[in-house]
Amino acid sequence: MPTNGLHQVLKIQFGLVNDTDRYLTAESFGFKVNASAPSLKRKQVWVLEPDPGQGTAVLFRSSHLGRYLSAEEDGRVACEAEQPGRDCRFLVLPQPDGRWVLQSEPHGRFFGGTEDRLSCFATAISPAELWTVHLAIHPQAHLLSVSRRRYVHLCPQEDEMAADGDMPWGVDALLTLIFQSRRYCLRSCDSRYLRSDGRLVWEPEAHACYTLEFKAGKLAFKDCDGRYLAPVGPAGTLKAGRNTRPGKDELFDLEESHPQVVLVAANRRYVSVRQGINVSANQDEELDHETFLMQIDQETKKCTFYSSTGGYWTLVAHGGIQATATQVSANTMFEVEWRGRRVALKASNGRYVCMKKNGQLAAISDFVGEDEEFVLKLINRPILVLRGLDGFVCHRRGSNQLDTNRSAYDVFHLSFSDGAYQIRGRGGGFWYTGSHGTVCSDGERAEDFLFEFRERGRLAIRARSGKYLRGGASGLLRADADVPAGVALWEY
Repeated sequence: MPTNGLHQVLKIQFGLVNDTDRYLTAESFGFKVNASAPSLKRKQVWVLEPDPGQGTAVLFRSSHLGRYLSAEEDGRVACEAEQPGRDCRFLVLPQPDGRWVLQSEPHGRFFGGTEDRLSCFATAISPAELWTVHLAIHPQAHLLSVSRRRYVHLCPQEDEMAADGDMPWGVDALLTLIFQSRRYCLRSCDSRYLRSDGRLVWEPEAHACYTLEFKAGKLAFKDCDGRYLAPVGPAGTLKAGRNTRPGKDELFDLEESHPQVVLVAANRRYVSVRQGINVSANQDEELDHETFLMQIDQETKKCTFYSSTGGYWTLVAHGGIQATATQVSANTMFEVEWRGRRVALKASNGRYVCMKKNGQLAAISDFVGEDEEFVLKLINRPILVLRGLDGFVCHRRGSNQLDTNRSAYDVFHLSFSDGAYQIRGRGGGFWYTGSHGTVCSDGERAEDFLFEFRERGRLAIRARSGKYLRGGASGLLRADADVPAGVALWEY
């Protein structure tokens, strides 16, 4: 199966939070480090790299500086090294409560402190040397078992999660990482949490919380009893095994979750590849053959549609559309025009895709009419986490308004009707636009919002006023942007 960018392992980026709830920060001025920031922004993001010497030590690289954290023999710390030297090597010592201790490998001292009084000179571990790991990546992704090369997905009939999928297809393959009491929970697409015994529960109880550990760029999930999640048995049921050290069976990759969509044509039937290679609008239900993985090219902003049968949509002779391409090319790229509740697709021949009388799709139209318009529905985000340029979208404390600059995130529930989406927040209240474009989250009736997938991994959200939702200096979510760009684009 060609990859063509279908399966991108996410680079693990994170923040480190000390005992006073402040983030480790790498400053550009003087390459100094401190623990003063109350939230996770650009200067607080770190990348863990393996030691080139193949030992157990690791390196901490500042994401925004591209330089490495180092500790000298006298305890002085900085983030100045462009190339990792001996002083950049640290040992990560996970603690029973899920936090990390960082120990200088060459000098044996522990790293910690508060504010701008950080050092790596402690000979014993105190609360000041304990760090909580807070992932800086978008928390919705696919989970791939390294040993089995299979994707984890929800099995509703067996009431479990299992690593047995060849492809992360459909909504069942979506997982959301929930940051809870300094640990992480795995939340399924139906909003249940995975316990270490393999059961799915509705509350993030102690046995559904895990400490994250990193090994050679892979993730391991350690439960409260010190055992690790792994696929078990022929079915690959995900539960904690016997091992108290992570081997290959206990390691996972996090992969980017691209939007998966269904399209409905003017005849009210689903676009499908069920009956062969021709892409046709001829089905009455949405299953795997009616689901397409949608990828957006970062340069051209054009889209590809990948089918469950293993082929991309491609333009063929006489304007026909078939799901047969194994590589991305000009003929597999389609320009999306966002037309309110409908979309139109323009192929590489400059013509619009239309539904012919027999239901088959063909790029033969010069203008957009009813047969050239489709409903496009996102199916693999029943729960939604939004992140903008300044942080995550979250309920504002003591208010019905929404913040856009938070380190923590809230999970919102998504429903769909006739080309538009309705968003529900905490307590079941709906999003709506209030006075002066402020977005509120306690509505009794749903307001329709339009989603436009403008860039890879980013969408624009259009309110009924025609304005786009944006973040900004105030930190409030508002519907007053004229163009879908910059602060009006959201990771989802």
